[in-house]
Amino acid sequence: MMPAGDGARRGVHLVEVGPRDGLQNEAVSVPLAVKRGLVERLAAAGLREIEAGAFVSPRRVPQMADSAALLQSLVEAPVAARGDLRLPVLTPNLQGYEAARAAGAQRVAVFAAASETFSQRNIQCSIGQSLERFAPVLEAARKEAVPVRAYVSCVIACPYEGAIAPAAVAALAGQLRDMGCYEISLGDTIGVGTPASVGRLLDCVARSVPLERLAGHFHDTYGMGVANAHAAYALGVRTFDASVAGLGGCPYAPGASGNVATEDLVYLFEGMGVDTGVDRDALIACADWICAQLGRRGRGRVAASDAVRSLLAVAR
Repeated sequence: MMPAGDGARRGVHLVEVGPRDGLQNEAVSVPLAVKRGLVERLAAAGLREIEAGAFVSPRRVPQMADSAALLQSLVEAPVAARGDLRLPVLTPNLQGYEAARAAGAQRVAVFAAASETFSQRNIQCSIGQSLERFAPVLEAARKEAVPVRAYVSCVIACPYEGAIAPAAVAALAGQLRDMGCYEISLGDTIGVGTPASVGRLLDCVARSVPLERLAGHFHDTYGMGVANAHAAYALGVRTFDASVAGLGGCPYAPGASGNVATEDLVYLFEGMGVDTGVDRDALIACADWICAQLGRRGRGRVAASDAVRSLLAVAR
């Protein structure tokens, strides 16, 4: 695969996953008003696709128990007045899909894993069984003209099985595309990827799914999230998932840190002359706000300290 040339230096699309992927592992229950405030601040900063929740078992993911109430409040709020704002939610099965639609969902996502063991730990079924669960979701969504995105976890490595073969990821991504998913988000769930391994992955997966239908979802366990996004961009990927303040992690990948910080990706792409449509200062203010609500520091490097911000001001 050849790197994208200068003519391909167009804008990127950032999918903000903080309100779902970022908050789902918080030990203390986050109030509905805080979740809504987070989405509203992210939208005000210019993010146009914000993952708003997950219609999953509240027993397994208690933090997402109020997803229906949150989505309903957002759909009815001024934040949704702009027609270009997308508020997708996760729906693991037909029951979740129907509940999401009843709450006003216009976009949904399903989530699979490239590792059999991780699939069993995460959603209590094999990879094949997970696709069987998704089939009625995709069928219902097709009838109702609801776009469905797919997440694939453990695309580089699994905390239980170790390295994952790119061919296995490519096969699964191809199946999800054939089922009707408009985009496949490739997740480095435990954050062990490097630009080299990301390149090998994309070279293989792009033979099954066009690059324009792939997204990068990088975690920052080893500090490689930004570097991996840069590598994926150079190869032609133009959609990236990120979480404000680097919030997140994975309950089934002990020790893995959060997603790459949205503000760090904005800084990266701004420096490359690539449009993100996001106001970095407003995004940093949002990162500060949510970290204050959660009572802890964020993981994003751009928003790390006042000293760093002073340097950024000089560099502009």
